[in-house]
Amino acid sequence: MVRALKPPPVRSRGLGRSLMVERAQIDLTVEFDFDSARLRPESLPLLDRLASAMKSDGLKGLRFRIEGHTDAVGSPDYNMKLSNRRAQSVGDFLGVQGVDQARLESVGKGASEPIVPADPLAAANRRVRIVTIE
Repeated sequence: MVRALKPPPVRSRGLGRSLMVERAQIDLTVEFDFDSARLRPESLPLLDRLASAMKSDGLKGLRFRIEGHTDAVGSPDYNMKLSNRRAQSVGDFLGVQGVDQARLESVGKGASEPIVPADPLAAANRRVRIVTIE
């Protein structure tokens, strides 16, 4: 997990070149009950490992954005609110595990960025993404 969230080194071969660096990120399958932002017990071991990784020396000092995503079931407004609540639930859990809340930013994306674009109703689209924002 630490390797997935650690930003890659930036390499430059000269002045005047613009650099485009992708942010380190990891998609997590975090289980939620239907129409709920409460974390399910099955997700807690994964989130415990995430908290440990975020507190490790390899990620110390980095900031993270917690992005909640939904499938396309429901209205866009409802999905945006639900994805916000789910991202906040993950952030709250990480805070309880000792991750400094000042290092975390929670945001909902609704169904706007499906990981399976060919099937917007796919369960895989219901996820949380952790992005390193330094």
